[in-house]
Amino acid sequence: MDFCRIGVNPTMGAIDLRLPIINSQTLLAKHAFPSPILRPFDPLLRRKCVRMMCKASRSSVSEENDQKGGLSSVEDELGLVNKFEMSDFEVSDRVSTGLGGRGDELVFEAIVKNPDSPLYNTRVVLRELTSVQARRRGNRAIEVFKKLVRRRILYHSYSMQVHGYVSSTTSDNGAEFTLVHGYHGGFSLRHWLQQSDWLPTLEATLALDEESVRKVGDDSIGGPAVSRKLRLIRLLMRDLLIGVNYLHSHGVAHTELRLENLHISPVDRHIKVGFLGNAVDFIESATNSKIFNSKRRQMMIAFDMRCVGFIMAKMVLRELMDPVIFAEFKTFLTKGNDPSCLREFLLPILCKNSPSGSIGLQMLDRNWGAGWNLLALLLAPKPYDRISCLDSLRHPFLCGPKWRVQPSMNIIRWGLGSTAVRIAEEYIYGHPQRSRLSHFVELMEMLNPHPKPKNWLELLPGKWRLLYCTGRHIGLTLRQPPHRVLIGDVHLIVDKISNPKTTFMFTSDIAFNVITGQDWPHDKSGTPGNLKVTSPSRLRAGRRQYIKEENSEMSSQTSAVNILSGRKWKKAFPNKEIPSSLPVAKLASGDVELTMNLGEPLSKNVDDVKNVVQEVRLQVPPEMFDLSKVVCGTYVDSRLLVLRGVNGSALLFTRSCSGL
Repeated sequence: MDFCRIGVNPTMGAIDLRLPIINSQTLLAKHAFPSPILRPFDPLLRRKCVRMMCKASRSSVSEENDQKGGLSSVEDELGLVNKFEMSDFEVSDRVSTGLGGRGDELVFEAIVKNPDSPLYNTRVVLRELTSVQARRRGNRAIEVFKKLVRRRILYHSYSMQVHGYVSSTTSDNGAEFTLVHGYHGGFSLRHWLQQSDWLPTLEATLALDEESVRKVGDDSIGGPAVSRKLRLIRLLMRDLLIGVNYLHSHGVAHTELRLENLHISPVDRHIKVGFLGNAVDFIESATNSKIFNSKRRQMMIAFDMRCVGFIMAKMVLRELMDPVIFAEFKTFLTKGNDPSCLREFLLPILCKNSPSGSIGLQMLDRNWGAGWNLLALLLAPKPYDRISCLDSLRHPFLCGPKWRVQPSMNIIRWGLGSTAVRIAEEYIYGHPQRSRLSHFVELMEMLNPHPKPKNWLELLPGKWRLLYCTGRHIGLTLRQPPHRVLIGDVHLIVDKISNPKTTFMFTSDIAFNVITGQDWPHDKSGTPGNLKVTSPSRLRAGRRQYIKEENSEMSSQTSAVNILSGRKWKKAFPNKEIPSSLPVAKLASGDVELTMNLGEPLSKNVDDVKNVVQEVRLQVPPEMFDLSKVVCGTYVDSRLLVLRGVNGSALLFTRSCSGL
């Protein structure tokens, strides 16, 4: 042994002693000196520590290699990992369905039969890598193992453990390389979810009891299927996020996170992040600039979080396990649609077999729609908008009822809008429901995140579906019109006009069916019709005035301010009194053009057409029939829109994704 150099390391706080032993680990020892080694008068080296590197000379290493019969180039790269022989294993004659590999991989199950091995009688997985690219993935998995093994407890809990490798040289195929890693059950998470009785089976595998569910802030077990599934998904998602965050904290991105690469260990009841053959380092080279490394880190983390979003979507919504539906789901995101509109897009699919929707829909709708919010943050189109692992663990959807979570104002706005949408979908417009809807709309307007018109230029264009109007509602319950008109979907289509930039073309698209006769038929398809109203509108800045009425009962504005002035809302709305005005986007409409298409035989009779137009005008809000009555916009975000009419009524819209 000879000392090749004694250097200083300005960043390390330890002495690194490297011993000249093949496959030995680096030993880190903290300073045990009562006083600094360096001279006190040296100001440049005072804050630096001494690093002594003990290395064996090349001649001694080569002599030791010759004594051991030589090592292959592959073995030189592996370093600390154990080397096995094929005679150490008893290979099984079958392989579990959840251990499938790629086309250039051969997967076997085996039991270690070498009594000298610490893995004696342990079941392992042998992954034979047949191609050059596959061997690179194997070497990369071992490199990542060497990087992560410093924190063994977290590594063993949340990652698939790499035990070692088998390497041999043959005359036919050259070097053969087989990776030896841990066996964590025969099913991947995808195979678990495909079982018909997956919920009770997984509960039994994880041995869910009151002690285990406390990890997610819950204190109960059993209950309805929705509560049981939500409790289980919280456990699985939190385990997955902790494992992925463990990789990210060590500068590694997995890049292949999917259900097939996740396994649930029945021993320690943790999710194991699978094969790390395609893991990527954040910092590719030390010569790269800090800006490049920061962008690379952000992109790699964002890619993993998008994969986590797909995993969560499949775990919650069983319908996405169908490849056809999942392809439509990915196409929706690939086209650039905002993930915050996923509920509107998936609602027809989720309510296909049940009017109340699937269990997954009920889970995502719970807690003010917190599940849809987390899913939208994980699948955000821009990488810097995606949520991190740590923020996901603090999200209300993954925190049980016993954990006190302080939601951000974005989540509060999301919850207000989600609650208003669900009340509107119930279609039970009694006085309590109408009061609550008006109340939520007032709260949303006072918390409008985009009050300036320049934000409306980007968010306003699109197709919006009318959910609710706070004005009067006239239906067919107590009337007997000559033609019964059933109103379908009412859309507001906003198109941007190139010149001038602040001018938009508003189109009100009203679909309806006309039923003739005195009695209601079982088949209510009737004669289809469509009415369109178009009008150009110019967007300008404006303010909405609030008029205070004396000696009157508490108005909706007063009630809203009383809530917003509380402790929970104080940061977002510091005013203690009703504001005299709020900034809005003022809309100045132009000429209105109306066209209607009506099927035969009603279209041949002018009187029938007049009666149908009159009935449509009576049932839809007047602002949708005459767009010149829309005076301002008071709330807009990526999924919801609130417009105000000349009579003060509010129209609540949700961004529509049908036909995309």
